Amino acid sequence: MGFFERYLSLWVGLAILAGVLLGNLMPQAFAAVAALEWAHVNLVVAVLIWVMIYPMMVQIDFAAVKDVGKRPKGLLLTLVVNWLIKPFSMAALGWLFFKVLFVDWVDPASASEYIAGMILLGVAPCTAMVFVWSQLTKGDPNYTLVQVSLNDIIMVFAFAPITALLLGVSDIQVPWETLLLSVVLYVVLPLAAGVLTRRMLQQADTVNAAKTADTGDSRVQSFLAAVKPWSIVGLLGTVVLLFGFQAQTILQQPQTILLIAIPLMLQTYGIFALAYLAARWLKLKHDIAAPACLIGTSNFFELAVAVAISLFGLHSGAALATVVGVLVEVPVMLSLVWFANRTRHWFA
Repeated sequence: MGFFERYLSLWVGLAILAGVLLGNLMPQAFAAVAALEWAHVNLVVAVLIWVMIYPMMVQIDFAAVKDVGKRPKGLLLTLVVNWLIKPFSMAALGWLFFKVLFVDWVDPASASEYIAGMILLGVAPCTAMVFVWSQLTKGDPNYTLVQVSLNDIIMVFAFAPITALLLGVSDIQVPWETLLLSVVLYVVLPLAAGVLTRRMLQQADTVNAAKTADTGDSRVQSFLAAVKPWSIVGLLGTVVLLFGFQAQTILQQPQTILLIAIPLMLQTYGIFALAYLAARWLKLKHDIAAPACLIGTSNFFELAVAVAISLFGLHSGAALATVVGVLVEVPVMLSLVWFANRTRHWFA
């Protein structure tokens, strides 16, 4: 484990503090960066996430992707958690906290909007950051790619009806630009770049008359060792920007942020625990189990934010709840990555 990875929690904590501090000291600079977006996808954040994802995409071996279907349990676990459990458990937790436990602290209108924002997060499984969590847990890159692709395909058909059911809204307009742009930026382009890079490295070994059949793989590994620190740099840069964008909100509404964060964190840890236990029961290998469980706990926040704004407005409680989801996700997911790595011996 490299220097950056060994102390990753420390670097992320410092990045959060730096984001909040810089966001309050230089709000105009962060506002300018936040304005660089298209279809609710911030282009600067997209570049940083791309930097994070690219090293894992270099590991993709299409010759091995076809074998993923021979091990369907991990795919089934991901799909059941994402589409049959997570949206409904998120709605239930939102109702419990904002209609029962926090009823004296939040007005009814705001409570309903916070619940709506939580539901939008629950119905939008992650596309981009999953690759980062999988890489940090030494997940099978080929399997992770198929898991993400299957969820994206199902999301095209299932997002609107499940959202409409849980929100009680008859007509949900899916922001197709946000959905398609995110898939292209976070899956298609880095995958194409990774496959091209891998092929070029292997061809270079062939041209140079490698001594063994494994030389191509060793050159790929050398390249990955060189670029892997940049993946962590991209993660830290993303954290700084995300917290910088919302720095003033964090300081102006700390109680509201905390109230929304509590059920979101419980949902994340609860879904992970359920999926992790199921993965053990299914006797999955750790490099399949860890990414499968992390996919079920992280969210497609660009899509959730876009729908919240379109349905409830930019300054609504629903939009705020989706933003809190963004802020909570990175530190919470890193704690789950740590736990998954420490419990690797639980799996075959």
